[in-house]
Amino acid sequence: MAREIEQSRPIPVAQPAHRARGQRRLRAGLPWLHWSTGYFYLLPALIVYGVFALLPMADTLRASFTQWDGLNPPVYVGLDNYASMLQDPAFLTALAHNLYFIIFSSVLPILIALVVTSLLTRRRLPGMTFFQTALFLPQIIPITVVGVVWTWILNPAFGPVAEILRAFGLSSRPWLGDFDLARPVIGLIVTWMTYGLCLVLFLAGVQRIDTDLFDAAEIDGANEFRQFMVVTLPGIRNELGVALVITMIEALRLFGLIFVTTQGGPGKETYVIAFQLYQVAFIETQVGYGAAIAVVLTLLIVGLSSSVLWLHRRVMGDW
Repeated sequence: MAREIEQSRPIPVAQPAHRARGQRRLRAGLPWLHWSTGYFYLLPALIVYGVFALLPMADTLRASFTQWDGLNPPVYVGLDNYASMLQDPAFLTALAHNLYFIIFSSVLPILIALVVTSLLTRRRLPGMTFFQTALFLPQIIPITVVGVVWTWILNPAFGPVAEILRAFGLSSRPWLGDFDLARPVIGLIVTWMTYGLCLVLFLAGVQRIDTDLFDAAEIDGANEFRQFMVVTLPGIRNELGVALVITMIEALRLFGLIFVTTQGGPGKETYVIAFQLYQVAFIETQVGYGAAIAVVLTLLIVGLSSSVLWLHRRVMGDW
């Protein structure tokens, strides 16, 4: 039977020597075919990205050197827009507020998510998938819906918070209209929106850690806090880096929540860079100055993200 199977196999036909030599010459003469094949597959996506992302970015950079109202021909002014920006109190105030919101968008959500992760590291609670979905839900709800809902919740006249305070004999306050409370209240809403993403990332990272490491640490006498520091935290260093970058970018590009809830007020207590960009470019029709703000905001995001990644590699090791 084995002989019959062997005989039934097709006999490979050897290629002529001149054809094999021709194919070798073709491969030797066109080495770029080997490394460029992948780029041919990426070409359609690169074209779409170039048309809808790179070209608008280049046009924004060009407009940042002009004085333009969006209708009349632009007038080249060089670096005047950038010089005016450095002397603009509104821009400096907006930048300070964006840096302030990093505390609520990045630091607090990551700390909360780390604490919850440490509590759930060795205890698999029933309904964990439901809780992860519920905590991640603010990330997928449209920002307009989030802003409208929280505006209703914090309404000092008929909102649920006001009703609860009245039930205890306390008076409500205009949470989003108070000069002392508006900014931290917006920050807490941002924390509520962000910490679920960090928690889901960290819990996903914990599932990749070998459970034998926890058992070995427990045998060595490490308590739960020590296990978290020497096993869990190094094991989720990649997810920690991702969470840092994403949350800091969200803090710098914060706009939708401000637009729906406070419009930068009261006064300029919640004024941020993205809202100033919108106001300058679309309300005051200073498109050239707005383009300069957009360029600076992009550079801030890229610079801060690169710095976070560099510091993460130095402290936590390579990804």
